[in-house]
Formats: sequence, C-alpha cells, structure tokens
Amino acid sequence: MVRLKYCGNRSADDVQIALASGADYLGFIFAESKRNVSPEEVRRWLASAPLGGKQLVGVFVNAAAEQIAAVAAAVPLHIIQCHGRETPAELQAVKEVTGLPAWKAIHHGSGALDAMRQYAGIVDGYVVDSRVAGAWGGTGVSFDWEAVPRYLEEAARQGVPCFIAGGITPDNVERLLAYRPTGIDISSGIETDGRKDPAKMKQIEAKIKQCSQETAWEGR
Repeated sequence: MVRLKYCGNRSADDVQIALASGADYLGFIFAESKRNVSPEEVRRWLASAPLGGKQLVGVFVNAAAEQIAAVAAAVPLHIIQCHGRETPAELQAVKEVTGLPAWKAIHHGSGALDAMRQYAGIVDGYVVDSRVAGAWGGTGVSFDWEAVPRYLEEAARQGVPCFIAGGITPDNVERLLAYRPTGIDISSGIETDGRKDPAKMKQIEAKIKQCSQETAWEGR
C-alpha cells in the first residue's frame, strides 16, 4: 500500500479532516510559508484528538537543531522533515538532539540523485519535490514523473522510503501511481479555497486503493 502524507495542515478543521482520512502521516510546517503554524496551535488542535495510529511530521527549512528540538519538545512529533539546504552533518545533529528519525527533501533537477547519495546512512526517508524558484515547497507544481523510478531505486538501495511531492491532485494521481512510489506527499492538491477538502482526500484514497488492488492481482 502506498504511504500517504497530508501536509500543510493549518487549522483545527484541517486537523480533524486529516485525522478522519486514510492518511498515514499528518504534516505541519514550522517554517516561513502560507501554511506556517506554531507549536502552540498544533498542540491545542491535537489536545483532544486521538491520532488513531497516524504519525506527525514536522517540516522545517534550514532551522537550527536546537530550534527543531524546541518544537519537538512542545509537539508530539514522530518524524522531522528537513526541506531546505541542510547538510548531512546538520541532519545527523537534528537526529541526535531530537532522538527522532529524519526525512530529507530533495528538489528534482540536475544533481538531485547525487544529493540523495550524500545522505545515505543518515536519513530515514526522502521527499522528492519540484524545484521552483523562490519556494521550498507547497507550490502545486509537479516535476517530470518519468524521473520517479530513479529516485525510488536510489532510496531502495539505501533501504528507506521515498515520497513524491509537488502538484499531485485527484486528477493526476493515477499517472503517478503507475510508477509505484513508496509514498505520496500532498498539500495544495487536497485543498479548496485554502482549506483541506475531504472529498478530494477520498478521491485520492480511492485511486490508491484501486492501484493497490490491481498491483496485488498482478502479483498472483
């Protein structure tokens, strides 16, 4: 089954909708973004909301390890996602100070595979996103998915999952699923007027379920 992450939750309603969804992970952005949230807000939204087995991912961009640790002390995060220019040494420091697994975002383009190889043995997962000038993510822009198999192959060689992000919607997710990614990371593609949309989530999940059933049938 494809792992599913709904990112950019920025209100109590978003959190309730995401918790009621079929997602495996809920992402919160603790960095400069239109979807930026504070640890206090997230803690309040989660106070009376059982996770039901879902894991929380904190997204940071070029933040110091101590800053990330302070957020992790306030919010029950399960995973740290570093979405900027963090070096392998900085990722290792984040893991040591938080005691949590860390994912690294890689922006598609020339040198992206070489970048992944630098983090081998350090990171616990990858998120491959589009490269858009002036933005780290959440742009709603997809990259050329014909490159997806190369990223999946490198992540598999390292023994970690690889999520694909950027411009994924109910209308195009089937095309991405054809490449059989280990995970999908969606933010703007499950929103309507800036709010998480349960109808779009259900469409995404139905197509993932259908793809998984077809894959299982092919494997017989």
